[in-house]
Amino acid sequence: MTVCELDKVYVNSAMPFAVVFLLRLHSENPTLCHLNPMKSKLFSRAIAASALSLTALFGVVACSSDSPTAEDAAPEAATEETAAEPASEDLTDVKFTLSWLLQGVDAPLTLAMERGYFAEEGLNVAFERGYGSADTASKIAAGQYDMGFGDMYSMIEFNQQNPDEKLIVVAVPYNKAPFALVSLKETGIKSVQDMTGKKLGAPAGDAPRRLWPVLAEQVGVDPDSVEWVTMEPKLRESFLLQGNVDAISGFIYSMMPSLVKGGKSQDDLDIFYYTDNGLDFYGNVILVKESFLEENPEVVRGFIKAYIRGMQDTLADPTMGLDSVMAMGDELMERDGEKLRLSIALEDLLVNEEVQEIGLGDVDPERLKESIAQTVAGFGLAETPDIDEVFTSEYLPPLEERQVPSDLGTLE
Repeated sequence: MTVCELDKVYVNSAMPFAVVFLLRLHSENPTLCHLNPMKSKLFSRAIAASALSLTALFGVVACSSDSPTAEDAAPEAATEETAAEPASEDLTDVKFTLSWLLQGVDAPLTLAMERGYFAEEGLNVAFERGYGSADTASKIAAGQYDMGFGDMYSMIEFNQQNPDEKLIVVAVPYNKAPFALVSLKETGIKSVQDMTGKKLGAPAGDAPRRLWPVLAEQVGVDPDSVEWVTMEPKLRESFLLQGNVDAISGFIYSMMPSLVKGGKSQDDLDIFYYTDNGLDFYGNVILVKESFLEENPEVVRGFIKAYIRGMQDTLADPTMGLDSVMAMGDELMERDGEKLRLSIALEDLLVNEEVQEIGLGDVDPERLKESIAQTVAGFGLAETPDIDEVFTSEYLPPLEERQVPSDLGTLE
């Protein structure tokens, strides 16, 4: 009998008949194999409640000496995978926020959830969409979430403005920042310096928008020489396509699918990466509040270990990673668009020579030090934080557990 990976059911072993009956019912209904984590949890609870009713109905006597155990009744369910999964009541809940909507680039997270890696670390992870790096920092600091994806450079500014609510980076999955400005070739913008006097569009919480003063400082442009136009996230690319703004800022993998859907190819666009204009920044990081880290070191350590396993699996088999995202997404997600997002990350943002040397999730201290100094100068901050005030590698798994897979898979 096959039990769905996403919907492992745990009920009292004193109800053998009910266990067998419901597990078989579950395995024989394929639609139940595609529930998202929240629905799956509710379904598991419903099964447990139903098992109690069935026990009473069929008169199963748990204390009878000749009653078979759950293991005896359903030996086929006791696979290595299900045996390693602890009961849900033994797990520690972790509330996690994405930096934006669930996207193809979140495959390491969803695949780790699907394969039970967090549960193996004693964690029950639930995630929600984010609304930009500034919002992520504020909500983690306020305790609305335990951990989340965000931009460490916006975090540096946040920490100086909120010294009693400091956050810290505990892992850096994205070795290269996806920050970019995009314009249509017909606009005639050929460099960041050409943005002077132009209209730039982005949602208010967009990380590259917030980092515009840092980029402007680096390339010698007055940060106030552009006019920022604010719109809803879903309208950003439409503003560019309709000519309402001269350029837009954002994560390149967030912008490209909508631009392609709008009839544009990369040949129709001028893309200005922050990393190509003097800012050798790291990309999205895993943030946690310092006080939470001090009180829950093993939770953080376990989360990072499970996430990196999901990352390694995604690199080895990106198609499976994309499948896991689509399974946890809603009906509005389009596979082609999410495939494009993930392919951009795989090709240019996750793995390079530095990652091959230092392993997944870590940083090069000198590179980080320089980017911190650039951030302080661009934001006009009063103090330059030390590296260990921004990032700690203490909670990363050993290097041998963070290696890039020897065979990188192909996304299909």
